[in-house]
Amino acid sequence: MTKADLVKVVSEDTGIIRKDVALAVDSFLEAVKDAMKDGKHIEIRGYGTFKLKKRKKRIGRNPKTEEKVIVPERIVPTFKFSRGFKENVNESNQDMLK
Repeated sequence: MTKADLVKVVSEDTGIIRKDVALAVDSFLEAVKDAMKDGKHIEIRGYGTFKLKKRKKRIGRNPKTEEKVIVPERIVPTFKFSRGFKENVNESNQDMLK
């Protein structure tokens, strides 16, 4: 599903015109990005949490040349789904396991 698909579904479900829904979706995503830039985490109850994690410095490998390279320490954004969200998705997709 793309952002445009999400806007379409929300617009159809709520009756709000797509232009307004697109503005709300863009504002939400921008707010998440800005909070992450400020080093904050965002918890959406029943959905999940956006957090920043520190990755340690490590030795990597260039796949073309097999040369070892140092990958520097860095901060990466992560998202962890809530337990309830994962259980709901798992229950809804049990037929995929067959």
